[in-house]
Amino acid sequence: MARTKEHINLVFIGHVDHGKSTTVGRLLYDSGNVDEQSMRKLKEKAEQLGKKGFEFAFVMDTLKEEQERGVTIDLSHKRFETPKYSFTIIDAPGHRDFIKNMITGASQADCAVLVVAANDGVNAQTIEHLRLSKIFGVGQLVVAVNKMDISGVDHKESRYKEVVEEVKKHATQAGWKVDTVRFLPIASLPGENITKKSEKLSWWTGDTLLEAINKFDVPQKPTNLPLRLPIQDVYNITGIGVVPVGRIETGVMKIGDKVMVVPGREGKGIGGEVKTIEMHHEVVPEALPGDNIGFNVRGIAKKDIARGDVLGHADNVPTVATEFTAQVVIMQHPSVVTVGYTPVFHIHTAQVACQFVEIVKKINPATGAEVTENKDILRNGDAAVVRLKPMQPVVIEKNTAIPQMSRFAIRDSGVTVAAGMCMDVVKKQM
Repeated sequence: MARTKEHINLVFIGHVDHGKSTTVGRLLYDSGNVDEQSMRKLKEKAEQLGKKGFEFAFVMDTLKEEQERGVTIDLSHKRFETPKYSFTIIDAPGHRDFIKNMITGASQADCAVLVVAANDGVNAQTIEHLRLSKIFGVGQLVVAVNKMDISGVDHKESRYKEVVEEVKKHATQAGWKVDTVRFLPIASLPGENITKKSEKLSWWTGDTLLEAINKFDVPQKPTNLPLRLPIQDVYNITGIGVVPVGRIETGVMKIGDKVMVVPGREGKGIGGEVKTIEMHHEVVPEALPGDNIGFNVRGIAKKDIARGDVLGHADNVPTVATEFTAQVVIMQHPSVVTVGYTPVFHIHTAQVACQFVEIVKKINPATGAEVTENKDILRNGDAAVVRLKPMQPVVIEKNTAIPQMSRFAIRDSGVTVAAGMCMDVVKKQM
């Protein structure tokens, strides 16, 4: 199958109840990517569950539990075609306890749409999502100010402008260059300014949401970097055998390639040859960065590998760290971070406890200057260079070598306490 259209991974982020799922569903429906009949079924289902008006949200929320609770739990992926691009839409949960899935979503995305409700404005999670999407290398951002139709907002341009200013302030603090961030008003439930202009927003002369996402630039695919594919899941499929699935971060994978997966079950890595590659249920001869694929490797059994392992070419095996140095930003820790602290690190698809071994230096995040006082204690808002020791082998790469494999989030008791990127690695001798 020839690749005709450029492909973009697009994540929808934002605070819970600000209307992300409804926006995605409305966009898919109004652009003809979901047919009338499916929509009618979802509408009936929504009414049966006593959730009238949730039918658009149900387009992405395919899990039964989500439809009953009315919140997005897991990441859902949907193909979405526009005349210009082929998008994979990732609907990331806004709900507090689901933020680790949101991290996976942001780290897979090239571009993001941040949905902010006009009545509510910026929320704690809106800020967290702005920060995380920036740290995880989301390159381009559109901010959709939703619920413009709600009573009290009443399609007023003045309220829209207030929310835009508020988001700009926080986006700047999160490190976004605000002049590259695009803003637009929408009302997703009635479908205003999603794919067509609305009389009620007659003051708005800019893009609809569909026009805005069609103006994203095609991200440069890091095909020249070494192959890195973090494993998300491993399946046993009758007739094929063991099928690991994951998304290629960097490099190119072809049928016949000799590959290694590390650290693997034994911690020594396991090798084999790529027999088949499938994408969206079609067999493809090769896969590129950004492609979500399933593949089969001769010589690898299901017990040999697991989520969090990383595949690379046999002549350029992914780096397994026994220790690494990183730059971190503490976002919301209940007290302070000191040497000895051992929270869970989310690095690509891996989740590994890592211990803070040394705080090398503390940095003022606004200026980048070194802070000398109290340098052995890190509080919220502090940035630092730290030495970390994973409690079990994990693949991580230096930011200067493979930036896509250098980023991580740190979580503790259901909260993202910090985020960062790897600057240097002590390699495990395999």
